[in-house]
Amino acid sequence: MDVNENLTPELTEEEYLAGLKEQNRQRTEKLNALKSAGKSPYIQTKYPVSITAAEIHADFEKKENQTVFVAGRITNRRDMGKANFIDVRDGSGKIQVYVKTDDVGEAVFAEFKTWDLGDIIGVTGFVFKTRRGEISVHADGLTLLAKSLHPLPEKRHGLRDKEERYRKRYLDLIANPEVKGVFAKRSAIMREIRAYLDGRGFTEVDTPVLHTVEIGAAARPFTTRHNALDIRMFLRIETELYLKKLIAGGFDKVYEIGRIFRNEGMDSTHNPEFTTVELYQAYADCYAMMDLAEDMLGVLCRKITGSDTVSHKGVEIALGKKWERMTMKAAVERYAGKTGVSGRELLALFEEFAEPNLIQPTIIYDYPAENSPLAKRKADEPEFTERFELFINGVEYANAFSEQNDPQEQRERFEEQVRARKALNPDDSAQVDEDYITALEYGLPPTGGLGLGLDRLVMLLTDSASIRDVLLFPTMRPQKD
Repeated sequence: MDVNENLTPELTEEEYLAGLKEQNRQRTEKLNALKSAGKSPYIQTKYPVSITAAEIHADFEKKENQTVFVAGRITNRRDMGKANFIDVRDGSGKIQVYVKTDDVGEAVFAEFKTWDLGDIIGVTGFVFKTRRGEISVHADGLTLLAKSLHPLPEKRHGLRDKEERYRKRYLDLIANPEVKGVFAKRSAIMREIRAYLDGRGFTEVDTPVLHTVEIGAAARPFTTRHNALDIRMFLRIETELYLKKLIAGGFDKVYEIGRIFRNEGMDSTHNPEFTTVELYQAYADCYAMMDLAEDMLGVLCRKITGSDTVSHKGVEIALGKKWERMTMKAAVERYAGKTGVSGRELLALFEEFAEPNLIQPTIIYDYPAENSPLAKRKADEPEFTERFELFINGVEYANAFSEQNDPQEQRERFEEQVRARKALNPDDSAQVDEDYITALEYGLPPTGGLGLGLDRLVMLLTDSASIRDVLLFPTMRPQKD
């Protein structure tokens, strides 16, 4: 018995799993029979696709009665004996296909009847509209291009578990084609960021992912080994230092959209590997970066959503309108009712009382020097730095500095970081990045720098609750047998 159409909601979980196993056996037998008859679908190296499903629907009046070649996955079948209707889904959507014995021939039709949901096929035929008004392709030729050895998920026992959806994203995309929209929008967001920065004279660059130095930052790196050089190496935790070396070398405006790797915890806004947009502009400061961030994200919101606002977690966020700006001291005074505090106490009060209340886009600036080792101190308040972060819906989205360009002070701040790490662990391998200090010694112009979390930005603009919803293949714990 072919159980392809019999995985009904009445089945128990055990019966359903047994049905899956039986289907796999039957489908494998069908494939082996095809191969034995010299008809392996994998012989095909290409198919002359001439049009997509979406294009047929969008331009039916011009395409009616024209011969077309379409290809995709069978996702539904309505068997009426010597005539069948099937749904074929390609990357753009689905198109109904009418298959009749008299049109494709008895031999082809007999083979077609053995094909399963999930099989990938090519169809040639003419475009028409059924008596019920559904735009379709009337097939006169069929080709099996790939055999699906597993059944597609059905509604009750399908991809209910989000963990399974993340782990098998390819199956998630097959079962839930609307998911593709999130990743299409992610691509559009990256394209618009590039267009914005390119249009303002920035140069996109690539910097190394493998580093030979573990810097003293709080973020922990992943380690690996280069066999030919016989040295330990570290996956980057930022793109910042290399980008500022380029500013020292004569680039005035640079940016990188790069993958970052941090050996730390995972939650709804953190994944061990993620993407950032970092940009640096010579002869600018963090206040110029405030203006740039506000303008860029406003333009991005309008390009992606067609509006100045975006809905996220049930809240309308006015991303394309004027943002509030306040110092960290002012935020702590407003939300915690505390005045006259500074340093780490100020930061702790801000994180506890203020941060969760920053719903609309808010720039918080003037950060304590203790936790801002790469930012320039304020001339009139050296205990604070020229640094800001952008918060939306209680989450940090961007971080920016007037970059520290004094090599002596930068060395002191780096050495402080290394000492703190080694105080916790004497065997810690953190060290000062001497090459970066040397670059500063040759002269880094006053520079403004901005870093944006791309994944969080995609979450915002697609109304996604978890970072794993906007990563095609998020990091997952290995699945036990």
